[in-house]
Amino acid sequence: MMNFQDFRQQFRQLYGNEPRLFSAPGRVNLIGEHTDYNDGFVLPMAIDRRTLVAMAARNDGRVRCLSTEFDDQIEFELSADLKPAHDWANHVRGVAACLLRDEYNLRGADLLIASEVPLGAGLSSSAALEIAVGYGLLKLAEHAVDPIRLALAAQKAEHEFAGTQCGVMDQFIACLAREGHALKIDCRTLEYEAVPVDLSETRVVVVNSMIKHELASSEYNLRRAECEEAVRRLAGHMPGIQSLRDVEMEEFDQWADALPELIRRRANHVITENARTLAAVKALQLGQLSHFGNLMKASHESLREDYQVSCRELDLLVEIAGRHSGVYGARMTGGGFGGCTVNLVKADQVESFIPETAEAYRWVIGVQPEIYVCRATGAVREENQ
Repeated sequence: MMNFQDFRQQFRQLYGNEPRLFSAPGRVNLIGEHTDYNDGFVLPMAIDRRTLVAMAARNDGRVRCLSTEFDDQIEFELSADLKPAHDWANHVRGVAACLLRDEYNLRGADLLIASEVPLGAGLSSSAALEIAVGYGLLKLAEHAVDPIRLALAAQKAEHEFAGTQCGVMDQFIACLAREGHALKIDCRTLEYEAVPVDLSETRVVVVNSMIKHELASSEYNLRRAECEEAVRRLAGHMPGIQSLRDVEMEEFDQWADALPELIRRRANHVITENARTLAAVKALQLGQLSHFGNLMKASHESLREDYQVSCRELDLLVEIAGRHSGVYGARMTGGGFGGCTVNLVKADQVESFIPETAEAYRWVIGVQPEIYVCRATGAVREENQ
């Protein structure tokens, strides 16, 4: 947990002003992977690792950004035609640009950024930054915050300034998470439902492989294009479909052979993953943890075999988890090609799960993983401590 008083003092020393503090959570997606940009269903949970932004308003239209992760200070003018740049602050620049485009009047600001969400781990550090910054800019300008409008603006920033054609899940959970709950999100209608996560006898344990393969971003965008190709081809047989969300399993079985093998496998993952996600919500609501765990396992197998976004390290972590008697289920989480797995573990078995997993993984890969026992936390907020 970051020390807020020390962080405030650091800001004062850098900028000479008294800041306000805003924070937004990272997230782990329990199930529903690569379904969000296909108008499908997801079940993310905000985690108790947050990105913190100290901000103070300026009397001009200038934004100055510093981060504890990077050495250089980035500056830009809100009055300028903001475009992506080759620096670390594109998420800040992007969310400011998209809020301005949504006709919000913003004030210039000094920013200091720190984060407990590990970068590049698939726990949505970028969305946490976008939402914390966007929320803070709106508050400094005394605007009422519409969480869905903020989430959509931050998603546009991710598309246009970071180049990742993501769905809305990450920004949505950062804006609307509830303490002690996951969030079932319909990524087409934007309807959502808070689903209680009972951690009295279980724990959500995230294992960071500490690996991130370079092809992750390009392959992510390629998968989206492959899904769009599947829709284009299936529409010839199923008029009116707009996304893979519209295809039921029985209909897909009828027309799957009309697709090239690779496109068929991509579509098969998305269609079955939507069904798994809806089943997992019911299982969680009914306390059917073994069934939920089996759905997690099936999700990972589909991501590995049909969607092909896993990697050796993630597969090994899921295999290690599967050998532990206290684990209900495990799967990769996030975009893939490295990052993290999410594990549903019996509470009284966590103490053995953590060292056994770390040792087995280190023995094969030669890398020490980071392991986080997570609780379901709340959405973006102003910190008043």
